[in-house]
Amino acid sequence: MRVNVLIPVFNRLEHTRKVIAALRAQTVVDNIRIVIIDDGSTDETAEFLAAQPDVTSIRGDGNLWWGGAIEVGLKRVLPDCGSEDYILFINNDTWFGPTYVETLIRCSRENRDAIIGSVVHEEESDPSLTGVGPRLNINRIAVWDILAELSEEERRNPKPLYKADALSGRGTLFPAELFKRHGTMRPRLLPHYMADYEISMRFARTGVQLLVSSEAIVYSPPVYGAHASNTSSWKKHFGRRSPHNLFQRAAFFSLIGTPLQRLTAPLRMAAFMIIRTAHALRAKK
Repeated sequence: MRVNVLIPVFNRLEHTRKVIAALRAQTVVDNIRIVIIDDGSTDETAEFLAAQPDVTSIRGDGNLWWGGAIEVGLKRVLPDCGSEDYILFINNDTWFGPTYVETLIRCSRENRDAIIGSVVHEEESDPSLTGVGPRLNINRIAVWDILAELSEEERRNPKPLYKADALSGRGTLFPAELFKRHGTMRPRLLPHYMADYEISMRFARTGVQLLVSSEAIVYSPPVYGAHASNTSSWKKHFGRRSPHNLFQRAAFFSLIGTPLQRLTAPLRMAAFMIIRTAHALRAKK
């Protein structure tokens, strides 16, 4: 059994050092293969990775983005994967305790080889739990986090497991065989945001459970990933790095759900955008 850890990076060497140190401290370290896809970093990341004998480094040209970087990593490791092996998606701006990978493996095995996601605990937050897993209403083109459904008490004392509608790339363990049976990433359609949701939902349609373990904790800086920032309306709706990119959202909702939901996704997106814009304008009056 081996866990192939795929980590896309672009600069932020201090984060990469930290996540590698966390992986080296795991209780199952002898079964871990660290694969870092460096998508054209301009700091000292490439030199640092070249000096790490236990890290496989793949160099990109800066145009891979998250989905493309994961795809490159999968192509590198899947030919060597056996039926008992795993793939772990993780971001470099996270860290975790020494039993983290062991917990993910145990949860997967105890739940019929389920795909297991992680909860996010954020520095300086109280309670520290700031992310559980995605919920989706495909008909209404809506995405939110399970965290929004929890009481204050449950946020401080979560249940051991939660069923999610999709899973994030910030710490998700997949049985490697799933990629061989059902395909890999779709970077041309989903180069960045929602690529992780799509692949997990594709596997779920084959009957595999999507679960989040509250014992599998990734720690994060106060601001990460898809947190909102002050950007122009153009960048918000069309920027490659924006979680609200309209083209990527249209592609995502056209790839998930029933055939009818996929076919009507662009029309429903347009309708809900008009409705929400009208509500926003009415609220300003």
